[in-house]
Amino acid sequence: MRVMERTFREQLFFLVLCLSVLKGDSRYIENNEISKDELYSFFNSELKRETPEELMYRRPLRCLDMVAVEGQFTFTAERPQLSCAAFFMAEPNEVISVDYDSVDIDCRGGDFITVFDGWVMKGQKFPSSQDHALPVHERYVDYCDSGSLRKSVRSSQNVAMVFFRIHNAGSSFTLTVRKHINPFPCNVISQSPEGSYTMVIPQQHRNCSFSIIYPVEIDISEFSLGHYNNFPKRSMPGCAETGDFVQLLGGNGIDTSKLLPITDLCISFTGPTHMKIGCDNTVVRMVSSGKFVNRVSFSYRLLDSQELQTIKLNNVEDFCFSN
Repeated sequence: MRVMERTFREQLFFLVLCLSVLKGDSRYIENNEISKDELYSFFNSELKRETPEELMYRRPLRCLDMVAVEGQFTFTAERPQLSCAAFFMAEPNEVISVDYDSVDIDCRGGDFITVFDGWVMKGQKFPSSQDHALPVHERYVDYCDSGSLRKSVRSSQNVAMVFFRIHNAGSSFTLTVRKHINPFPCNVISQSPEGSYTMVIPQQHRNCSFSIIYPVEIDISEFSLGHYNNFPKRSMPGCAETGDFVQLLGGNGIDTSKLLPITDLCISFTGPTHMKIGCDNTVVRMVSSGKFVNRVSFSYRLLDSQELQTIKLNNVEDFCFSN
């Protein structure tokens, strides 16, 4: 279990350090002094409990940060900070709100604070443009553009991010981050390398993805599409033509439109279907026409090093290691 936890933490740490944040011109995250222990201490489950307003969790925000707790976060520039990003994550059934409590930056001098509805990593966005209800430009909310007109921004899924540029030492801002229950979660990035989840799309024309950013074994235990009710369980020619189907995707980025399809499912079934996927990112993606109630249940666990080595020798999975 210690090995699994360490692998998870090291993967996320490496992933965050490799981030590049894009809006218009490319903006690259600079070197900073975050340690692994500091970064991942905020995933501690003891800190995830809800607290009364007077006991709200407070701490400074770093130029490069990962936050998985509710609280109030203040960034104060000690020197020019030109490429900074904070990544926020909640539970799968939650969305995130970011409130501006106080802002003291020079918008005219080129400073900015921008909330993005989702995550951007190495130029790729989650959710992808195909899976998000808003066009990409509406997912960016810039404080300097909206000012006092929009003091609060809410995400559409369990991840959001804030990226910012500050030129002058002493400039600062304070944000309050809260989590809210989402009765029908759609796009999700998993916090954990193991768990179970049921994705339901209740007669809505939308695409939903559950992203697991580690190599895993995935077991699909139940799969129900409104237009079919029988076997077989494997994909058939023309799955996409039905308008309602589930994809298993794999790859090394977070944009589902850039991942490679492993298999499609468009026939309902009950009973386990097992698959080991050795990619950095494994995604269960459901496409729904909106005519039916569609549902898929699955569990997943992190693959160990021996399993990864076996998969690496399997030509079918080679694309995960060659990307």
